[in-house]
Amino acid sequence: MKSNFPQIPVLAGWDSPKQILHEEFQQSLEEGREPEAVERLRAKAAALDESDHGQLAAIWYDVQEIPQREDFPFVEPSDLESIRSERAQHSPLVPISYGDEVLSDRMLGAWLGRCTGCALGKPVELFMAAHNGLSSKERIKNYLSAIAPEEYPIKDYIPGTSPASPQTGAVCCEPSTREKIAFMQSDDDIRYTVIAQRVLMEHGEAFTTADVAHAWMNYLGYMHVCTAETQAYRNLTIRYRRYFTANSDASIDWDWVATHQNPYREWIGAQIRADSWGYAAPGNPELAAEFAWRDARLSHVKNGIYGEMFCAAMIAAGFAIPDPLKVIKAGLAQIPQRSRLYQDVRDTIAICCEHGFRATEFEAVLDRIYERLGHYHPVHTNNNAALVVAALLLGQDDFEKAITIAVMGGWDTDCNGATVGSIWGAMRGTARIPQKWSAPLHDTLFSLIPDYHPIAITECARRSVKIATGIRKNTSL
Repeated sequence: MKSNFPQIPVLAGWDSPKQILHEEFQQSLEEGREPEAVERLRAKAAALDESDHGQLAAIWYDVQEIPQREDFPFVEPSDLESIRSERAQHSPLVPISYGDEVLSDRMLGAWLGRCTGCALGKPVELFMAAHNGLSSKERIKNYLSAIAPEEYPIKDYIPGTSPASPQTGAVCCEPSTREKIAFMQSDDDIRYTVIAQRVLMEHGEAFTTADVAHAWMNYLGYMHVCTAETQAYRNLTIRYRRYFTANSDASIDWDWVATHQNPYREWIGAQIRADSWGYAAPGNPELAAEFAWRDARLSHVKNGIYGEMFCAAMIAAGFAIPDPLKVIKAGLAQIPQRSRLYQDVRDTIAICCEHGFRATEFEAVLDRIYERLGHYHPVHTNNNAALVVAALLLGQDDFEKAITIAVMGGWDTDCNGATVGSIWGAMRGTARIPQKWSAPLHDTLFSLIPDYHPIAITECARRSVKIATGIRKNTSL
C-alpha cells in the first residue's frame, strides 16, 4: 500500500546512497519487478555521484512504482491472514508429552545450542563473501586446512590465526576464538533473543509490534543494529514519536517502516530474531510463527518475514518432534507454499535426500546449494535458511556435525550455527550437547542488554520456561 508520508530527498542508513540503490535494484528484481524498467533506472543511477542526494532518492521512489512482471510465478503476501491462506495445509498442534523437568532440560539445550553455534561461527563471520577467488565456504576450509589437515572438517572452535590468512582474510571476534573463548560474546543474534524474552516477560503473549519497537528503542543503540533493522530504526525515528505502547500499534504504518529505503527487507535480520518466540510456544508451531510475524513485520516483508516464521515454528516443533525432517516440514507448514523460500527449502530437502542425508557428503550438498542459491546476497534469508535445513538433515542426532556443517557452509556463519544449535538443542536437550562445546562458555552470556550483561545461560533458559508455562496456561494448550 502506498504511503502518504512525504518523500525524503536523501538515501541514508546502513550504507552509502549508491550502495543502497544497488541493493534495491537487486531486491526489486528478486521480488519480480519488470527487469527492463529496473535496468533503465540502474543506468540512470550509474551516471550520478554520491553527492546527488535528491536525484538518487528520487530514483529509489521511482523503483517502487515499477510493476511486477506478469510471469512472476510466486505469491508472497506480508500480512498474517494472507500468509495463512497461502499455506499448504493447516498445521496441527504437536503438544509435548513430558513434564516440566524435561522441558527445562530441552530449553537449556536450546539456549546452549544457540550460544555454542553462534560462538563457533563468529570468528569467520566476515568470510561471508567471495574473496581472492575463494567462495565463502572455501575461505573457511582453506583457513583451517592450512593450520593442519585435521582442522577440517571442523571439530572445535575456530583458531585465531592461520598461515592462510593473507589469502582468506583474518578472523574476527577474538573472544570467540579457540584460544580465548570463556563466555558467549555479545552478538546481535543473542541480543535479539534476549530482547524478545524481555518483551514476553513484560507483555506476555499479547505483545504487539509496537512493544517490540519500544524494546528496540529502550535496549538497542543505533550502532547495534544492521541492514534492515538499521533502516527500520531510522524510519521509526523519522516519522513517529519515540515512545510506543501497545495502543500505538494500529496507528503505525508498519509496511512503510519495513520497506522505506530498505533494500534489506528480505535479508536474514528477521530470521535471527526467531528463537525466543519458538521457546515461548513449545509444541505450537502456529503460535510461534504468529509471534515471529509480529516481530518480523517491523523490518521485513515477504521472505524476510517467512524466514523468521519458519525458524520459530521449527524450534517450537523441535520440543515435540525428534525427527529433523518432520521439524522442517512443520516449519514449512507456516509459510506460503508459493513463496521462494518454500521452494528453496523444498529443493534443499531434495538435494539432501539425493545424497542419502549422509553427513560424509556435506561438501557435495553444499556445492549444490551454492549452485542453486548462490545468486542471493550472502546474508539473504533464503540461502542461509537452506544451509540451516541441510545442517539439520545431515547432522541428524549428532550435535557437532549439525553446528559444524552449518558453519562450514559459509555465508552468515554465526547466524546459521546459532539457529541450528537452537533447533537441535530443543529437539535433544542439554545432556546430548558435548561438554567440549558447552563448557568453554562457563554458563555465561554477555549481551549489552540491561539485566543480561552478564547473565547465566541457565537463568535465560529458566526465564524461557516460565514464559512458556504461562503462555501454555493462558492459551489452554
